[in-house]
Amino acid sequence: MKKLLATGFIALALTLPATAASNIVQTAASTGKFNTLIAAAKAAGLAGALSKTHNITVFAPTDAAFAKLPKGTVENLLKPENKHQLAAILKYHVVPARVPSSAAKIKSANIATLKKGGDTTIKVRKRFGKVFVDKAKVVKADIKASNGIIHVIDKVLLPSS
Repeated sequence: MKKLLATGFIALALTLPATAASNIVQTAASTGKFNTLIAAAKAAGLAGALSKTHNITVFAPTDAAFAKLPKGTVENLLKPENKHQLAAILKYHVVPARVPSSAAKIKSANIATLKKGGDTTIKVRKRFGKVFVDKAKVVKADIKASNGIIHVIDKVLLPSS
């Protein structure tokens, strides 16, 4: 009986999410689904900030989301001469507060991002039980990291300006 209980607790422990001991970059890297996002953050000089800044929310596009961009877009953005444009796009994915998915209401709300100048807010709305950010759908919500929250999205958010 004790062995059965111990096995059950071990199985339960393996299915629970890991504690939030890793920062946002480490947490994203551990999944293997955000290689493009991490490479872009490094190229834009933002990986350190995403690792150390506390109380942030990242709407994180997967590698598949980046693959939906027109051919050559990612490669062009990763060039050193486009560092500022890339940084602006990535900052548009970051909110300077912990925003759990439970904060999304039926009606929409505009939320300020870290992007400066031009289009600086994202529109968050909940429809039919699903959360959307601009035109991207949140496909996995509330991934906790030591310094914030990650929400996985299916498209790259592009500011209008």
